[in-house]
Amino acid sequence: MVAGAGSAGLVLLVAATALHLGFQLVVTALVYPVLLAAGPEQDDDGGGAAARWRRAHDLHRRRITPVVGLVYGLLGLADGWVLVAGPPAGWPGAAALVSVAAAAVVVLVTATTAGPAHGRLASSGRSEALVRRLRRADAVRLLFAAVAALAAAAAAVPLVTR
Repeated sequence: MVAGAGSAGLVLLVAATALHLGFQLVVTALVYPVLLAAGPEQDDDGGGAAARWRRAHDLHRRRITPVVGLVYGLLGLADGWVLVAGPPAGWPGAAALVSVAAAAVVVLVTATTAGPAHGRLASSGRSEALVRRLRRADAVRLLFAAVAALAAAAAAVPLVTR
């Protein structure tokens, strides 16, 4: 029997981290390559392209914000459950705490780097320096989302092997 967070908490942790990893994969592989693509339509040509960029970025932010809220909200709920209920005993508990810590890194990188980069992209326009900063933050978020999901799955192994 797994003590601590309980079966429901670990199932929620696995589901939330898997959802988050899927979301992050879509952002990294599909959304950002299109949104951040360099080309004549993105270059600031004195008005037209800059206005198109601002509209595209604003539309992206409006559409993705509710999805981010849902995904991060579920992740926070799952992580909070593990922390409040207490992680399971032994290595499953250590894996659950690694998952929580990795998710915390994702949130920290989002709050300190990706979010502010998006804010500057919206207010100042597209620049290669901001695009590079956002892509680096995104790579870190993808890495730690994968760590969180794998650690959550490892924490839940005793549930499926009972």
